[in-house]
Amino acid sequence: MLKHAVIPFLVGAGLLAGAAPSALAATNLVFCSEGSPAGFDPGQYTTGTDFDASAEPLFNRLTQFERGSTAVIPGLATRWDISDDNKTYTFHLREGVKFHTTEYFKPTREFNADDVLFTFNRMLDKDMPFRKASPTEFPFFTDMGMDKNIATLEKLDDHTVRFTLNTVDAAFIQNLAMSFASIQSAEYAAQLLKQGRPQDINQKPIGTGPFVFSRYQKDAQIRFKGNKDYWKPEDVKIDNLIFAITTDASVRMQKLKKNECQVTLFPRPADLEVLKADKTLQMPEQAGFNLGYIAYNVMDKIKGSNEPNPMAQLKVRQALDMAVDKKRIIESVYQGAGQLAVNAIPPTQWSYDTSIKDAPFDPEKARQLLKEAGVKEGTEITLWAMPVQRPYNPNAKLMAEMLQSDWAKIGIKAKIVTYEWGEYIKRSKGGENGAMLIGWSGDNGDPDNWFGTLFGCDALEGNNFSKWCYKPYDDIVKQAKATTDQAKRTELYMQAQHILKEQLPLTPIAHSTVYQPMSAKVKDFKISPFALNSFYGVSVDE
Repeated sequence: MLKHAVIPFLVGAGLLAGAAPSALAATNLVFCSEGSPAGFDPGQYTTGTDFDASAEPLFNRLTQFERGSTAVIPGLATRWDISDDNKTYTFHLREGVKFHTTEYFKPTREFNADDVLFTFNRMLDKDMPFRKASPTEFPFFTDMGMDKNIATLEKLDDHTVRFTLNTVDAAFIQNLAMSFASIQSAEYAAQLLKQGRPQDINQKPIGTGPFVFSRYQKDAQIRFKGNKDYWKPEDVKIDNLIFAITTDASVRMQKLKKNECQVTLFPRPADLEVLKADKTLQMPEQAGFNLGYIAYNVMDKIKGSNEPNPMAQLKVRQALDMAVDKKRIIESVYQGAGQLAVNAIPPTQWSYDTSIKDAPFDPEKARQLLKEAGVKEGTEITLWAMPVQRPYNPNAKLMAEMLQSDWAKIGIKAKIVTYEWGEYIKRSKGGENGAMLIGWSGDNGDPDNWFGTLFGCDALEGNNFSKWCYKPYDDIVKQAKATTDQAKRTELYMQAQHILKEQLPLTPIAHSTVYQPMSAKVKDFKISPFALNSFYGVSVDE
């Protein structure tokens, strides 16, 4: 990562100390973010922390979501045509779009079809020169099976591209609006390849987005400048966007109150009333399109261990599930800002099955199931707890301690494990996790974003943290994805929810309410249903 000296913030100003006088007239916004991104190449990542710092400010997609909505609108494609068989998509590209000019790259041409081909061929073809020079995985792309389903990608002319699919993908247009599908510069990639520095695509990003990357210091700050050449100039109302990386929720709130930052996220439930009462702040909220859950690693042996994995047995997962005192967890961890979760999707997601119920909280029956499974009293498992707050879990440490207590009552000794966030995700995708606290905020409004991305066989090396591949389930989910009939898809997804409840690769815990504390001076910030933080279209009253 690029190294730069930390520059202190002026208390109450949101500007940088030592700035030139002319900079004082500029519009500045400081965002107190919760963690450092793992990098700035959106295709490589799956978390909101990474997307907030890369996809949202720096890049565009062919299609995009309307701010604060799940509705898809044109992005770098002004329109698209879909064939009668729903397998061929022809995109007509926006003209006059400029890539960023920085100290490390000066584009010689505008955005065109070559950039679309580079972006997707890099994800499709492991043998393409850039991919071979900088081996990279693209977890979202593969988790959704797009690497197998895109049959061909053609350039028809400089401003027209055509995707042909092997099978129908009912969510294809929505998928292309997701962060991982951010369009990269083919010209910049060629320059990096020639210089022997292809990895810089993840450290020195170039996009077409509303903000231009300036500099980054891990665990301290990220600086962006408003893109004066943006193709939609009315969306750029901030001259300097600064991410003040602040992992502690109480510190974030103190910075907000002192106007050291103007927008933040993930307040502690205990702070909500105080924040709501502060007349200098505003506190929009909405029902979370999210899920906090326990993923059970079902592999026969967890990576790095030679011991049999108790959670590979269904009876053990049933025991762990019915020993979780969800109501107590929601009272203590969410403090009134969470709704008890029953299914693997939130109730606001179409296809949600209201007929499914949780198994009763029953520690005695859980003990009996463990006995039937041959699991001895005092058997140890690992319980992974996230090191950061997420919209779906405000306090993973406390939740882990409560689960540890619940499971101790049935004779299971849970050893709590944690890592830095990037390492936590990397190791768990590699299969090192035991039981794991994790969660999800929907990315595109489609049920497949939950059922396929989190529990499908294609996602075993990605976001399927349970490492659960169950063919009857996977067949149903793939069938649902391959039809455009929403009633039929709903019927299939309801079947999938019953299988998840029977096989228990997860214990759903809660859907949390999302609160977005910010200064009263911030105008037109929209809460994203996908738990992303976007600053295009946002302004700050001076």
